[in-house]
Amino acid sequence: MNETLKELLGKEMNDLKNACDSLDYSYARCRHITVKAGLNNETMERFEALTARFARLSDIMIQKVFRTLDTIDLEDRGTVRDRINRAEKRGVIESADNFVEIRMVRNEIAHEYKSETVLEIFERVLTLTPSLMKAVEGIETYSAKYLE
Repeated sequence: MNETLKELLGKEMNDLKNACDSLDYSYARCRHITVKAGLNNETMERFEALTARFARLSDIMIQKVFRTLDTIDLEDRGTVRDRINRAEKRGVIESADNFVEIRMVRNEIAHEYKSETVLEIFERVLTLTPSLMKAVEGIETYSAKYLE
């Protein structure tokens, strides 16, 4: 692996860790809140931070880190689904299907504006966040061999 790819992976791993720490903070602030209609502004703000941080971490992971690992491992680019499937084959993530759902929720976060749907998104993010954060550990373990 050339130094440019090693530097890129190192930077992306740093971004991944920072994004995971931010998501972990928001998750801790939201995970015990019951999602229901009529949430006050402070609670809505907490959940909006959570969903933004969820989307950011999933983007860094899928769009950057998985793509860089594919380049390092001499894999074809392919689709987002291809990158996710290869991450599962590497043992970086436990379930490709779970990550497809994470990607779909990320897309819903970016494009949904109805209040009743927003509450559903909050619930799904609360459910999927532990899997997303756990994947960071798998990525760190897999990437360590390239960053030594």
